[in-house]
Amino acid sequence: MNPTYLKDKHFYKTMLGIALPIALQNLISSSLNMVDTVMIGRLGETEIAAVGLANQVFFLFILLTFGVNSGCAIFIAQFWGKKDIFNIRRVLGLALISGGMISLSFAAGAFFVPSFILSIFTKDKTVIELGAQYLRIVSFSYFITAISFAYGFASRSIGKAKLPMMVSAVSLLSNTVLNYLLIFGKMGFPAMGLRGAALATLIARSIELFLMLKMIYKDGEVLAGKIKEMLNLDLGFMAKVFQTALPVILNEGFWSLGMVMYSIAYARISTEAIASIQISNTVQNVFMVVAMGLGNSCAVMLGNEIGAGHRKKAISYAATFSILGPVLGAAMGFVLILASPFILSLFKVSPTVYENAHRILILMGLFMAARIFNTILIVGILRSGGDTKFSLFLEMGSVWLLGVPLAFVGAILWKLPVYWVYALISLEELLKASIGLPRVISKKWVRNVVEHM
Repeated sequence: MNPTYLKDKHFYKTMLGIALPIALQNLISSSLNMVDTVMIGRLGETEIAAVGLANQVFFLFILLTFGVNSGCAIFIAQFWGKKDIFNIRRVLGLALISGGMISLSFAAGAFFVPSFILSIFTKDKTVIELGAQYLRIVSFSYFITAISFAYGFASRSIGKAKLPMMVSAVSLLSNTVLNYLLIFGKMGFPAMGLRGAALATLIARSIELFLMLKMIYKDGEVLAGKIKEMLNLDLGFMAKVFQTALPVILNEGFWSLGMVMYSIAYARISTEAIASIQISNTVQNVFMVVAMGLGNSCAVMLGNEIGAGHRKKAISYAATFSILGPVLGAAMGFVLILASPFILSLFKVSPTVYENAHRILILMGLFMAARIFNTILIVGILRSGGDTKFSLFLEMGSVWLLGVPLAFVGAILWKLPVYWVYALISLEELLKASIGLPRVISKKWVRNVVEHM
């Protein structure tokens, strides 16, 4: 596996054309989410914990939706390599139907039984009550999110990453402004607290979907399919797509359930532990935008080349991304460690939460090179090549055989502080990388899934 594209200008031009808009979109998203967390933090640590746990429902929903769209994106990227617009629209239709069904089931649970769901995580009645108020309102945004998510993923898969970036930027800015107005009751708006944050999210998601559909269908581009075109599905076609996509959906589902189990373990430590993790994850997400940009650009570039029949070029691309990821990850981790005291000074929290979050951020910085490599490995290389079953077993095994047991042993049996529990959990990143790298080198991951469709 020879990384011949390390000095290739065309490679970097293509990569940056896809990676920068995605990274910028995620940077805007993560930065504004951090601002939102700071605003909610002004209400108190209990409110931070309530929103953090309530968003575990959205987290599980969005990752299942991510799995559906990641699986479908494998086909869209490879069909785009063949310039097969007819089948691109069919796959998009399948993604919309699947995402819509998932969103409605999650919305029903979040609206009708929010207290029961939150009681799985914590016994703190105040956290449950506040989180339930938030969940009921924000549940109406799930279906809207699923539709815009499908179009955004499809846009990136055909190399048009600027559209979802611009739409997301407007939506997120709207969310931040509305949060300020509705949480604190500024400029004549009522002070609604957490309910205001939930309403702001619902309005912002609606704006996002409206702009996305308007821009796609206004220009009549590749994704501007008619309902009849997108529903032109038969059992053979759907079976072929889901044969490859189902392991991705299961991958995201079991991985996100693992992350939920981590949250349950943290909640067993204390409400302060939940707040510390919520703050740390919000900060880390700002630094992980590099991983999302590289991972998605890797998936699109490799998928396009495999679909076009350029196997050797795809393999060399994979080698180049495998080198770039850890190098940039190490640099980002170093910056995170240095900047963490300044960033945490923005949050109005107790000394205990501050100290816990500071130590967690240092650990996040140390593990960032491995984390970014694993993002490129799973999202970019293995999935683009259709090697989704190996990806499923790799991620499931790392999280459920190592991470989850260590989380509960550390939190409940050993009664460790939250930062040491996080350190134990992070060992799964090292296991994943050590098993995944030989798979990349073996070249067994390269498969043309659209060759006979």
